[in-house]
Amino acid sequence: MKVLLINGSPHSEGNTYDALKVVQQELTSKNVETKIIQLGGVNIKGCQGCQTCWRNKNKQCVIQDDLTPIMAQCYDDETKAIVIGSPTYFSNVTTETKAFIDRVGFVSKSNDGLLKYKIGAAVVIDRRAGANFVYSAINFFFGINEMPIATSSYWNGGKARKHGELIHDVEGVQTFKTLGQNIVNLLFALNK
Repeated sequence: MKVLLINGSPHSEGNTYDALKVVQQELTSKNVETKIIQLGGVNIKGCQGCQTCWRNKNKQCVIQDDLTPIMAQCYDDETKAIVIGSPTYFSNVTTETKAFIDRVGFVSKSNDGLLKYKIGAAVVIDRRAGANFVYSAINFFFGINEMPIATSSYWNGGKARKHGELIHDVEGVQTFKTLGQNIVNLLFALNK
């Protein structure tokens, strides 16, 4: 069982990364294999709506860029959960996160649900407000792909602006710890 943690922030070791690390620590403490993938700031194009994936049904997007190998990891049978982390940019996900949602989702749907039954979890960081839209955008992606959604004791978000501030958000850190624990419980319940 493997869990992919997708860092949609262009800051490879910023607050979104720190939040994903909290979730990752809970997973690895229960011997769950994890991998953090840096998505933000890499060469990723948005979906063109060309529908080639619907015609070819080859589990691939016609666009070949840095998302191509990430997509393959998402569809891998060993991957049982995908955690998507994004900071809040103008009350929404980053452009790379949106490209991920559109292209990974489109290819999945066009190939009879490659993500179906994989667990999904959102990790959201905001400075002050707007996180509800980010949380919703990510969870809409999970919902349309028939992915069980892992939740926490509160919405999966943390407050931070400058790098290193997340650790001072005690409630946010606890929320991410609980999220990690709940992902573990779902993984073992669904993969007996």
